[in-house]
Amino acid sequence: MQRYLLHISYDGTDFCGWQSQSDGRTVQQTIEKALSILAKQPITIFGSGRTDAGVHAIDQTAHVDFPIQMEPQQIIRGLRSHLPMDVCVHHIEPVSGDFHARYQAFRRTYRYRLCLEKTPFNNRFCSFMPHRRICPETIAAVLPYFEGTHDFTSFSKFNPKIASTVCQMYQCTMENLDNELQFTVSANRFLHHMVRRIVGTAVLIGHHKESPKIIETLFEQKDPRNKLIATAPPQGLYLLKVEYPQN
Repeated sequence: MQRYLLHISYDGTDFCGWQSQSDGRTVQQTIEKALSILAKQPITIFGSGRTDAGVHAIDQTAHVDFPIQMEPQQIIRGLRSHLPMDVCVHHIEPVSGDFHARYQAFRRTYRYRLCLEKTPFNNRFCSFMPHRRICPETIAAVLPYFEGTHDFTSFSKFNPKIASTVCQMYQCTMENLDNELQFTVSANRFLHHMVRRIVGTAVLIGHHKESPKIIETLFEQKDPRNKLIATAPPQGLYLLKVEYPQN
């Protein structure tokens, strides 16, 4: 049986997130159903991580043990007939039998798009914060404080199953584009809501004209209930890339 690494893109608007659940449409279940039709038996895939409802992916990854002999391009062509328009498996590569899409990933990169003016597309592919004063200069000054190794308890949703809330942040930057702020956030791992709370908090610090240095205090407090901690809307968030040692 061959193990494959799947590269997946999806519009998260109409999904209840990545992970399979008893009710609601999810990306994982949608792909498993399509693969099961091809294989004529139940198939389970293992993702590199979860994305929330409304969050998109340009290159999510997952591994699968596929029980029948098919070349990667044959599988891709077969899936086109069984996957809906809002999800696509765009690349498949063979990997070793001990490869794991989640545990062997060493770097994940997200992009967050924040529009500065309301447009008809804000509700799907770019967020908009109508009740926030957007201060790009302050936001840009806040972001470097997130880089490095920190305990991100203040910037995550509590999960008793998570043993550690320490993450190594490789990059946390922003580009001021035409009518849009585009954030790039890269780390060894991410906690639940972490990227959205980094963006939301940076925006709120600018809104209240607080010093960017207050991020150090928020790290120390380990309190996600602080009034400066805010969670940005999901539709601006994209899983951009997952990296593995062999890549």
